[in-house]
Amino acid sequence: MSRLRAIFGSSPVFSTAMDNRPLIWQEPDWPEFRYDATLVAAEIARARRAQGVVEGKLAALGFAQRTTLAAEAWSQEAVATAAIEGERLDLLAVRSSVARRLGVGSEKGSNVPRHIDGLLDIMDDAVRNATDALSHARLQGWQAAMFPTGFSGMSRIVVGAYREHAEPMQIVSGRIGGEKVHFEAPPSSHMAAEMDALLAWFNARTEPDTLVQAAIAHLWFETIHPFEDGNGRVGRAIIDLILARDSGETSRLMRISQRLLERRDDYYSELERAQHGALDVTQWVVWFVTQVRIACEEASVAIDESLEKARFWQAHREKELSPRQRKMLNVLLDAGPDGFEGGMSTRKYESLTGASRATSSRDLTELEDKGILLRAGSGRSTRYYLAIPGWGTQ
Repeated sequence: MSRLRAIFGSSPVFSTAMDNRPLIWQEPDWPEFRYDATLVAAEIARARRAQGVVEGKLAALGFAQRTTLAAEAWSQEAVATAAIEGERLDLLAVRSSVARRLGVGSEKGSNVPRHIDGLLDIMDDAVRNATDALSHARLQGWQAAMFPTGFSGMSRIVVGAYREHAEPMQIVSGRIGGEKVHFEAPPSSHMAAEMDALLAWFNARTEPDTLVQAAIAHLWFETIHPFEDGNGRVGRAIIDLILARDSGETSRLMRISQRLLERRDDYYSELERAQHGALDVTQWVVWFVTQVRIACEEASVAIDESLEKARFWQAHREKELSPRQRKMLNVLLDAGPDGFEGGMSTRKYESLTGASRATSSRDLTELEDKGILLRAGSGRSTRYYLAIPGWGTQ
């Protein structure tokens, strides 16, 4: 599926898949969502086990390691939630702002665009103030923070308020003039009542498990689609808030938006399916909780790699290394067990460090002699890998 976007104005042709399926907000018992508690409980149990593993592993890390992991996860999440909507953020600018917020980088650095800082403000508020009630003003403030100029691209939009236009709000894909409509949200005249109902339910916290609440809250919010733009990013910030109520700052490591970006077509399809027909949302809830579980499993792998890096430097703490060698080793460590394709060669080392060919060859041989690198191949095919079991050629 091509990238979805929200429009209001003309009425393009509806997709065949939804022609004969009513919109859930038009159901007489809307918004009384239903789901099979037994099916959902089984997937929740798996997700909770994965979440517990993450929290257990984090306990073995020092504060600095946890903060570094959180900074990178938060940076990648910001880039991912924007990328889902087709917006590309400068990762270096995002990292710079995140580092300052978490106190792991210099207070100096590049000027960060206001819309990036705005998105990070939203994500930070969702986690740091997770226990605060969700209100109209808070949601509207989140949306306004993403559009500091009052424009989305070249179009002026209403910011800091729910939409008011009379035209239908539709989720479409395809070229202008040949759009395919995947969903039509409730009319703007319903926004106050719709959002009142959502916020009353949300703040009452009536669901038996917060993962179910996150799944339903996200679906419900995206179905209402209350803003002219920014609904996806605000909706995913709501997920962040709910997960933070469970795990606090630890939730930053659970890269839900990155997981949804990886499965973007499925994400759109599952939302679209859930937004049509009856109010039984079992399939959506199970799919969503599965993504949380996988995100936790991926966070667990990231923690393992961080622990491996710590053990690596501890094992070699007494060995004298040049700044060039440390830089190269950190590159290999950051790439992970299979991340640095083809291993390190003399030519790559030369390019990375700026050293001469002779110096590069000598540095690599020295690291091999110290037991830090392992050599594979010979001659021009010589490659070096970290001497860590399970990494590189082992």
